[in-house]
This record gives sequence, structure tokens and C-alpha cells, in this order.
Amino acid sequence: MEIFGLKNCDTCRKALKALPGAQLRDVRDDGVPDAVMAQAYAAFGDRLLNTRSTTWRGLDEAARKSAPLDLIAAYPSVMKRPLIKADETLFLGWSTETEAALKAAG
Repeated sequence: MEIFGLKNCDTCRKALKALPGAQLRDVRDDGVPDAVMAQAYAAFGDRLLNTRSTTWRGLDEAARKSAPLDLIAAYPSVMKRPLIKADETLFLGWSTETEAALKAAG
């Protein structure tokens, strides 16, 4: 299981602590594989953008109108986190529902 997020993100750390077998991949250092990003965008669409982040608020209007995958490639911290890949299933964000689904899956 892989968790794509930021090593200094509290939510990502909570997910990592609750899922001891998971591996954190820092999106600033490691990026997210193109195939995973394409799958995530197909599943979540514009919800993949964290429009409440400091990074998002610092962008000008022109940057905000960029294609979401281009925007995430340029500014990795604007991606909503964590993005969790368990086998071929993706989960976005960390909630009690996500935690229960992941623990039930194994």
C-alpha cells in the first residue's frame, strides 16, 4: 500500500500511523507516477485539487485555470492528501470511512 502525500502533513502522518504496512511517498520528492495520477483524476476529477491549501491561495487566476494534472505537476502540494493506493483501488483524503475500508480490505 502506498500513501502519496507530504511527510510534514498531519493527515498523511495519521494515515501512515493507522496503516503500518503502508509506505509514504512524498509528492514533492518522489512525485506520483503518471498512471496513478491518470487513474486518480479519472476517479476523483477536480476533487483532486486542494482548493483550501496555502499553495492554492497563493496562485494567481491564470494558474488556477490550468488543467488540474498540470497544476499538480507544477505545484505538488496543491494535491488533496493523502492519495492512498491499495492494490488497484484509490482513496482520496483520510476519514473514518477510508480507514475502515482499508483495514477491512486487509
